[in-house]
Amino acid sequence: MLSMEVNKNYIIRIAAIVALGGFILGFDASVISGTLKFVEHEFSLNDIQLGWLVSSITLTAALGTFIAGPLSDKIGRRSVLKYAALLFAVSALFSAFSTTFTMLIIGRLIGGFSVGAALIIAPMYIAEVSPPDKRGQMVSFNQLNIVIGISAAFFTNYLILRLGDSDFGWVNTINLKKWNWRWMLGLEMFPALLYYIGLFIVPQSPRWLSMKGSLIEARQTLQKFVGANEAAKQMKSIEESILQEGKKEKVQFGELFKKNIRLVILVGIIVAIFQQLVGINSVMFYAPLIFEQTGIGTDASFLQAILVGLVNLIFTIVAMKIIDKLGRKPMLIYGMIGMATAMLILAYGFKTATYILDDGALNGLSNDAPIEKLRALEDQTFTSDLDFKAALSNALGDDKAKQYEAILVTAAAKMNSVLILCGILLFVSFYAVSIGPVMWVLFSELFPNRIRGLAISFVGLVNLTFAFLVQLVFPWQLSNLGNSLTFLLYAIFAIIGLLFIVAKVPETKGKSLEELEKLLVKST
Repeated sequence: MLSMEVNKNYIIRIAAIVALGGFILGFDASVISGTLKFVEHEFSLNDIQLGWLVSSITLTAALGTFIAGPLSDKIGRRSVLKYAALLFAVSALFSAFSTTFTMLIIGRLIGGFSVGAALIIAPMYIAEVSPPDKRGQMVSFNQLNIVIGISAAFFTNYLILRLGDSDFGWVNTINLKKWNWRWMLGLEMFPALLYYIGLFIVPQSPRWLSMKGSLIEARQTLQKFVGANEAAKQMKSIEESILQEGKKEKVQFGELFKKNIRLVILVGIIVAIFQQLVGINSVMFYAPLIFEQTGIGTDASFLQAILVGLVNLIFTIVAMKIIDKLGRKPMLIYGMIGMATAMLILAYGFKTATYILDDGALNGLSNDAPIEKLRALEDQTFTSDLDFKAALSNALGDDKAKQYEAILVTAAAKMNSVLILCGILLFVSFYAVSIGPVMWVLFSELFPNRIRGLAISFVGLVNLTFAFLVQLVFPWQLSNLGNSLTFLLYAIFAIIGLLFIVAKVPETKGKSLEELEKLLVKST
């Protein structure tokens, strides 16, 4: 009994270290949201450049997922995670010390490779060392850490912002107010280095050691996790699996498009696309920017972004609890209905907004603002953000209007900010309890055994490609389509996705992988 308890503690300790990669992944991907206003001003970015700043990490993350898998087979799971930890640290420092927009993009691109590696290697390692009856729970721990990392990024961004306005002597010493966005990005270096150091405690994966012929070391390592008896059983299965894999022909990419599996591949692709087209990355990556559009101010917008992270965390835990009880398809259906409703609420909230630069708003601007030129717009009522921004351009010129746009929109906006907050929190909650986590579970069950690895990589690439596009064009959408139409489009995509799920997505709950293969794959 004592031995099993020691093994359980060891599993949890090692899984916690490895899953720290998920935390940094979530932090790295989300921390950029708090820097946008300041970076946009410092480097005079246009809408596409701002979108590129956010989305660039996703581009190299896609490449990272393809590189990391084969590389981990060559040098080991632990070694790849160590390199990822170092790249996370390099990315943080490079981004924090960037003197040009190009340098900042390079820093984000470097971080993307680490994101892609951590995304697939951390759960792979945990799955390979966990006992079968604990595998799902242990692997889910990594996903939970990603969400915690996202929440932590929102929190530290807000904390840096507030500390920058404080009177503490050390705040001035480290230039926290002037360099706030640099500290937001650079802070990631500390968990990255901690992760790198912690990985020295982590043993090599028994599965990888067996693949390399180190069977004695693999058995000894496995015994630390599951005990001698269970290690012997698993080693037998591992050796048989490696032997069988050695006999199999390599799966060719063309097999994904054979007639007998065309339906499941189509389902996978469409679900992967709509997971992004509903707008999750616009909300998660641009949360403070969206909240500032409601007129609540910078501090309040960062605080509300923390609420987004907490709701995401809570409902991810809920999803982990109910997915095997409620089923995949019902969760997807309820989720798409909820997300469509939430986006319609946001579209309505922004549609009914008005924008007025009254005397109080103008007097509240900083001294360097072009207040005299803005007097021409005083007390005029604009019924859309696009009309208001166009009036700013006419009054100030395009460059000046862009420079002060965020401040002036915040000062002029009159709308139900509580309704906007509720709409966003409702959207995030339905996403986190449905298509967010359910998609990956569905993918692990949907595809036939022989092509599963290649198929998941392919639909994962499709998913990341659309994530990149959504992140890239969101600032352009706000500037050219307006807030209301942008969120209305997301609602329409959610409704189209709902119709597809109802019509084509099968229920995979409670069926073995072999049963699903017989059910979904047509005989040739």
